[in-house]
Formats: sequence, structure tokens, C-alpha cells
Amino acid sequence: MATLLRKIGLIRLHNRDTEDPKHHHNHRGGGQQSASLRGKGGAKSGGHKQQQQQQPQQQQHPGGAGDASPGPGKGKGKRAAELAPRDKAPAAAAAAAAAGAGGPREEGGGRQGGPGPAVAAAAGGSLVPAARQQHCTQVRSRRLMKELQDIARLSDRFISVELVDESLFDWNVKLHQVDKDSVLWQDMKETNTEFILLNLTFPDNFPFSPPFMRVLSPRLENGYVLDGGAICMELLTPRGWSSAYTVEAVMRQFAASLVKGQGRICRKAGKSKKSFSRKEAEATFKSLVKTHEKYGWVTPPVSDG
Repeated sequence: MATLLRKIGLIRLHNRDTEDPKHHHNHRGGGQQSASLRGKGGAKSGGHKQQQQQQPQQQQHPGGAGDASPGPGKGKGKRAAELAPRDKAPAAAAAAAAAGAGGPREEGGGRQGGPGPAVAAAAGGSLVPAARQQHCTQVRSRRLMKELQDIARLSDRFISVELVDESLFDWNVKLHQVDKDSVLWQDMKETNTEFILLNLTFPDNFPFSPPFMRVLSPRLENGYVLDGGAICMELLTPRGWSSAYTVEAVMRQFAASLVKGQGRICRKAGKSKKSFSRKEAEATFKSLVKTHEKYGWVTPPVSDG
């Protein structure tokens, strides 16, 4: 039995000693090679992960050499800014449609609070002229009422006033007196002319603009009275007018200019009965104003009074 066991042991030793050592070496080397491969693979994968981790860090710090892309914060902010108008535009359009005549939308698609500039301008454009016109009417009315009261108190009855169709802004003024040493006064006596009738219409911005004044009757010649009854006087133009002038002062100046200009009552047959017209007077006055603005106004010599 012992001999049998020794034989079995010798056989095992013989088999172990007679096995190819390369087999054992390759087996062990294969394990090492696989381990080394696994190490290399892990190193590669680890390097790849490290590279991926380094890329976000580089993106978080833009501006480095060769880095032209914006950082994540800037990219998101820019993207949000680009998307914001697109998201707000439909909402703004719906709000504008619901509001009706609301203000205009802003550039970002939002809607301004309150009425827009166009609406405000339209509202202001309709309200301001109306208020201004009302104020001018009040000023003109107060001034003309005072003028009427002052004329009514005149002791010499130099002029008298009648309202045309009860309008405070349209007057017929009767000039009862001129210089009694003038030829015009003699003409008035000889023709039984009690007064020279004139018409004054006051503009909306009176007394800051002059009235339009023209002669109605009798038909006059010279004396700075032109076609249609227009009157050539600088103070009746916007350039020569002052808001301090009263109707009484204007009429006294006109009476003096009639005498200075050798005004006469027309006695020619056929022509004396032809009445003055407003249309002709307005056209003549506009023409003479243009002429005097171009060449100036001639002041009469002192010898004329």
C-alpha cells in the first residue's frame, strides 16, 4: 500500500515537472497583461473624464488664449434675451388688442403703461387749441366791451359805434369830425355828409393783432384811401400794430391821415355812386402790405401836420 502511494506521488511529481513552463508563464503573463490592459483602459477612461471636467472649467473662464466662445452664463443670458421678445410679442399683441386704443408697444414687445405718445398728442392737439381759443375769445370780448364803454363816454362825440348783426366783433363806426380847416370838412358840409362810415372786424387774437378797417361811405379819393375802401396805414398792419392801441386812437389817427393825404369826397358823375366792396378792399390791402414790406413805409413830412 505504501508502495502504491509512493508511485502515485512520483507520477504527480513527474507530471508537474514535465509540464511546459511557458504555459504557466503565459497564464501568469496573461493575467498581468489583462491587468495592464485594464490599467491602460482605466487610465484612458480616466484621462477622458479628466478632459471632460477640464472643458467646463475652461468655458467658465472665457477670454483665454484661443477661446472665442462665450461662457455659459453669457450664452444663457444672450439666449434668454433672444427668446424674451419672442415670448412677449404674442402676449403684448393680445394685450393691445384687448385694450383697444392703448399706447404703442415697446421694442421688446411689451406694452407701455398709460396712453401712448400719439394718443397723448392727439388729445393735447384737440384740447389745447380749444382752450386757447376760449381764452382768446374771453380776452377779446372783455377788451371790446371796455372799448364800447369808453367810446360811449366821449364828450366831443368824435365817433359812434353800431354793432353789425349784434356781433361784438363786427363794428360800423361813424366818424363825425375831421379837421374843420380841411377841404374834406368843406366837402362834407357841401354834400350834407354827416359822417364817414367805416367797418372794423376784429380777429380772434385781438388786441394782439390789428382789426381790418375799411371805408364804407361816402366814396373818398386820396387821403390814403385806396380801391375798395382799403386804408393805407402802417398801424393797421401786424408790423405796425400795438395791443395798446384803442379803437378811439385808431380813428383819430385815420382822421388825421385823411387830412394829411388831401382826402376828398368823390363827386364825379357815375363814380361817386359806386360803393366800396369788402373783397376789393381785402385784395388791395394785402397788395399794399406786400409793397410796403418790400420798400418800407414812407413817413409824411412834418409840414403836413
